[in-house]
Amino acid sequence: MRILMLGDLVGKAGRDAAQQMLPTLREMYAPQFVIANGENAAAGLGITPDIVRALLKSGVDVITLGNHAWNRPEIADYLDHEPRLLRPANYPAGTPGRGFRVFPAGGGVRVGVANLLGRHFMEPLDDPFRLADTILDSFRGQSAVSFFDFHAEATSEKAAFGHYLDGRASAVVGTHTHVQTADERLLPGGTAYLTDVGMVGPQHSVLGMDPEIIVRKFVTQMPARFEVAQGPVVLCGVVVDADPATGRATHIERVQIRDIY
Repeated sequence: MRILMLGDLVGKAGRDAAQQMLPTLREMYAPQFVIANGENAAAGLGITPDIVRALLKSGVDVITLGNHAWNRPEIADYLDHEPRLLRPANYPAGTPGRGFRVFPAGGGVRVGVANLLGRHFMEPLDDPFRLADTILDSFRGQSAVSFFDFHAEATSEKAAFGHYLDGRASAVVGTHTHVQTADERLLPGGTAYLTDVGMVGPQHSVLGMDPEIIVRKFVTQMPARFEVAQGPVVLCGVVVDADPATGRATHIERVQIRDIY
């Protein structure tokens, strides 16, 4: 089966580009299942129920989040009612929503999707490595194919997580930094790995934000309110093929389309 994941959608520009390009991406890559990280979809920070509904209606199958999951307070209650919206699984017990689930992907195939936060330079949450063991145990018997969105800052932590799950997960794809890396590969045990998928957001920006504001903050060290940049959008994503019988990945390919207006 083929899975397409889109990187962090940044603001309205990222949302619009994803929705505009999904039909083209379906023609180009013929994915059976589409994942998008939506944690920056609402003006660069968080996501709202209306945005979730629009993305799902446009053809996204599952939306993952990250450290900005709670920036929009209205999303907390909504998480308990929309199973296709996943927040990081390693938030404490009692947190609204879920961080992993098995979804139908057509043709009788099912795919387990999990969202986890790293801890290096991030919040001190539950151990994502040990929790991944529990998640894979829960997927066993339901789906051989499993896809992990590991929302983390440090390349070393992401690489270690990929090797930890090698041979047990179909794919480990990093999100959060908004910069697509060029290290896509199949690990020795058959897990597809990419350190960071990148973003769907303004290409002439600093991680999707207005460069003038960010530069001013660095130069003056004064507080600044970040705003999503204007202009053309870059769409970054990744395509993973996995054997539905064994769960082993057979192919991984980066996607990058620039100058989307």
